[in-house]
Amino acid sequence: MVNESNMPVSANYYLKPGYILVADRPTAISTVLGSCVSVCIYDRKRKTGGMNHFLLPTIMKSDAATARYGNVATLTLIVMLINDGSKVKNMEAQIFGGAYNSKISRLDVGQDNIKIARKVLRKKGVRIVSEDVGGEKGRKIVFDTSTNEVAVIKVDKLRKSDWHPYEGDR
Repeated sequence: MVNESNMPVSANYYLKPGYILVADRPTAISTVLGSCVSVCIYDRKRKTGGMNHFLLPTIMKSDAATARYGNVATLTLIVMLINDGSKVKNMEAQIFGGAYNSKISRLDVGQDNIKIARKVLRKKGVRIVSEDVGGEKGRKIVFDTSTNEVAVIKVDKLRKSDWHPYEGDR
């Protein structure tokens, strides 16, 4: 689909926790994060990208490995981009999320999620160019896969209406 100036029209996609998307056309990928983390990777040469959204840092059992875990989700995002034609030397990453609220949990899972994202990206040679991580606030993010722009909205409380399908008092 193209607009009047023959430019691709962006698609919108809501990324649920435990999922990964590598866009096949310009896409605005959105998600909502508390202690979860999203890694957005952009290919500077191909002008495309993808995003993950994981809940927990690591899983060691390969038979239980899913994109709910940062070590799996981040490595898989890189592999998916490579399989789509990207080269690691053209990739740059941005990391978002990893909030911690002691009123909600005793464990700071967010900090562990941030650490695993950084570790996998460094190990695979993907340069980290930006981070908006930690703190106590949740985040709503929108990643434009064709420009590498990310909008971040910080919120004190994630409401049910912040999750897809959007309803109510947003």
